[in-house]
Amino acid sequence: MSFTATLFQMPVATIPFTQLFTSMIQLTLLGGVLMFFRPLLIGIARALVLVVRPRLTKDELAARRKLRDAKLLQQTVTQVDVAGTADASGVHALGSRS
Repeated sequence: MSFTATLFQMPVATIPFTQLFTSMIQLTLLGGVLMFFRPLLIGIARALVLVVRPRLTKDELAARRKLRDAKLLQQTVTQVDVAGTADASGVHALGSRS
C-alpha cells in the first residue's frame, strides 16, 4: 500500500439507526426547551453581564460628558491660537453642545 492510501484510510463507521434516531430526538427536545425558556435565559445572561460590568450612574455619565466637552473646548481653543482663525467645524461642534 502506498503512503497516502495508508494515511487516508477511513474506518467504516456504522451507527445503529436507533442510536441516531434517539440522538436526533434528544437534540430536538433540547432545542425546544431552549426556545421555550429563551426569555428567561436571556434575562439571566444580561444579569450576569451587569454583575461583571455594571452600568455607570447618571452622575458618572454627566461627569464624563463634562470632561469630554472640556477637552473638546480646550482642543478648539488650542487650534484657534495656533491657526489664528477658528475652524468652522470646531465652532459648529461647540455651538451644538451649548
